[in-house]
Amino acid sequence: MSVTNKQWLGLPLNLIWGYIAIAFFMTGDGFELAFLSHYIKELGFSPAEASLAFTLYGLAAALAAWVSGVVAEIITPQKTMLIGFLMWCIFHVLFLVFGLGHANYAMILLFYGIRGFAYPLFLYSFIVAIIHNVKSDSASSAIGWFWAVYSIGIGVFGSYIPSFTIPHIGELGTLWLALAFCITGGVIAQISLRHIATPRHMQNLTTREKLSELTRAVTLIYSNRNIMLSCMVRIINTLSLFGFAVIMPMMFVDQLGFTTSEWLQVWAVFFFTTIFSNVFWGVVSEKLGWIKVVRWFGCIGMALSSLAFYYIPQHFGHNFAMALIPAIALGIFVAAFVPMAAVFPALEPRHKGAAISVYNLSAGTSNFLAPAIAVLLLPHFSTIGVVIAYTVLYIVAFFICPFIHVEQPGFSTKPECAAESAQLS
Repeated sequence: MSVTNKQWLGLPLNLIWGYIAIAFFMTGDGFELAFLSHYIKELGFSPAEASLAFTLYGLAAALAAWVSGVVAEIITPQKTMLIGFLMWCIFHVLFLVFGLGHANYAMILLFYGIRGFAYPLFLYSFIVAIIHNVKSDSASSAIGWFWAVYSIGIGVFGSYIPSFTIPHIGELGTLWLALAFCITGGVIAQISLRHIATPRHMQNLTTREKLSELTRAVTLIYSNRNIMLSCMVRIINTLSLFGFAVIMPMMFVDQLGFTTSEWLQVWAVFFFTTIFSNVFWGVVSEKLGWIKVVRWFGCIGMALSSLAFYYIPQHFGHNFAMALIPAIALGIFVAAFVPMAAVFPALEPRHKGAAISVYNLSAGTSNFLAPAIAVLLLPHFSTIGVVIAYTVLYIVAFFICPFIHVEQPGFSTKPECAAESAQLS
């Protein structure tokens, strides 16, 4: 299997249309992210009920993320992305017609929950395509671009477009428009990725051997200590991203007087910032070291910016300009965790698909755990209690990082943090 040498600032040019497909698909998937919880509340349901819908969605996403890496290696990334694409379209329509359209909470939970299985199959399978099409010492930059186009889709266009369409066609009409973007992304992916290098080493495995490889995505967590610790750090990575999408619309709109469009634009600025910070940290981590960047800029940066995202708007009230400051800070530092996607396969070079599945499981678990924390803490400690919980977990991740030993390809030093870990243990 060949890997590409043709890159532009770390972007593998043979996969460029795949990156574009991710941007389109995640634009459609991201339409709902910053307003759906508030819209469900407007339909007559409580904030806890709205958070529960996101929790079930996140649980489904975590399960799908877990299997996506191995499945993509077994049946190819292209076929796995097709399955995710078709599932998303079918259950999105059912969610809109029978769930939101009839304000039926049971149908909202059912179809939104099932749709949660879809996007990780499409999204995370592309990481497998990246890993098998770029050199390992360039993986961090290539994955930095992956998260950049993810941010362009789910965050920038996914937030800005609804901020303009909701006043004209409403929330439900905007969610119908999302379908067009996901269809576009799905079609581009199927056409453009037909001839890329794909993993072939599992094609001839027996069914039993394939199931064994699938279970390895779980067993790696306790058989490889470094994978387990990396998993914990990756789960903590996006707690504020997924959690703030649920709790902050209620604080900004209901408490501080922002309009839904203003809140969506604040959230879009956060994601717009990550376009550049994802690429930046991907490149920088290949110079400074993966874990060093994650620890000092990711963990500490996210702890401080998460607190700022609450306290600055609370202090200045309905002040759009001041609200952008913590949004930009959050966008800078959340991307400092980008190297984690390169850490996992480097820790298990003989089982890259299983390692990526654990990475994806961690990302999906974050999607589940963030609103779950909100469900548990909101009734008792309000928004600030949730924010403090996220902040404490980022500090915990800071202390976990020194114990992760990974050999970084092309890096001139010894395995990262080995000496520091020896001193701490």
